[in-house]
Amino acid sequence: MPDDRAAQIAPIPVRPGEGRLANAPANHPPLAKARIGILLANLGTPDHYDYWSMRRYLNEFLSDRRVIDYPAWKWQPLLQLIILTKRPFTSGANYKLIWNEEKDESPLMTITKDQTAKIAQAAAERFGSDVMVDFCMRYGNPSTQSRVRAMVAAGCEKILFLPLYPQYAGATSATANDEFFRALTKEKRQPAVRTVAEYFDHPLYIDALAQSVERAYAALDSRPDVLVASYHGMPKRYLMEGDPYHCQCAKTTRLLRERLGWAKDDIDMSFQSVFGREEWLRPYTVEHVAELARQGKTNIAVIAPAFSADCIETLEEINGEIRHAFEEAGGKQFTYIPCLNDEDAHIAALMAVIEANLAGWIG
Repeated sequence: MPDDRAAQIAPIPVRPGEGRLANAPANHPPLAKARIGILLANLGTPDHYDYWSMRRYLNEFLSDRRVIDYPAWKWQPLLQLIILTKRPFTSGANYKLIWNEEKDESPLMTITKDQTAKIAQAAAERFGSDVMVDFCMRYGNPSTQSRVRAMVAAGCEKILFLPLYPQYAGATSATANDEFFRALTKEKRQPAVRTVAEYFDHPLYIDALAQSVERAYAALDSRPDVLVASYHGMPKRYLMEGDPYHCQCAKTTRLLRERLGWAKDDIDMSFQSVFGREEWLRPYTVEHVAELARQGKTNIAVIAPAFSADCIETLEEINGEIRHAFEEAGGKQFTYIPCLNDEDAHIAALMAVIEANLAGWIG
């Protein structure tokens, strides 16, 4: 399957004689007009939910030393001989449950395309035609390298790289940046680049989260006993080694609560997607929601503020495994509040972040 099958914004064609070298000889290679690129980056998605597509995707993901930092001699035999023999079947079955069959792609791909299209439109209205917007995935397609290559070929002499992770983590933001920098090593004429830092405390992002909660609560017959802010987990060891993710998740939860004007007991924080035997950040969402039900809090809502788009971890894990654990423990009403996806308030927040990071590059 072509690497750039999911590209939303086609590279702007190079037109001979368009470049800045007005006095260049006639046989000089054609140049594109100088542009600025805005490259969005998300985690990634398999091309399909069949065994081999899943195996390729999981191999790339689980071989990333930012994700699993065990020594290769210890981890790779386990990964290649055991995990990648079995897990593609179970993961593929989970993806099949949520797959966008009409477009033959995962929901993450569909949503990321929609986000990119809206940001491209907003950027064109605000900055004009000299700004190009595209997206890439850290794992799977379209690859970071293919999109960097397309932007450079289209004349982007400056690229703003935006990992779509509100909170920073080594296993998300840092590995996306790593792959971006690796892609730059392939370019003879490297563009000037900037990477966008975490934006979890941006007022417009917090406001967009709050609006999504307010809309969801307004549609319910009864107010939930508690809102659980469920974040993707990580080994506790990473926190001890200096990763700021846990602290930024806690601050996100606090800022959301303050924006909503709620009491402390109205919202709490937990972590999902635990993998392996090592202790991860606690409490674990799947255990936490069951405990809430046993405590008599049988009406809860769950939101996932670390995800910019709904994906397997939200649509299948939260709405499947986590919901089931809550109901098995006696829970009655479980409400999942979708990610911000391509909501207008989310796009406005991302555009504010983009505009701030373009300062000095564009008027």
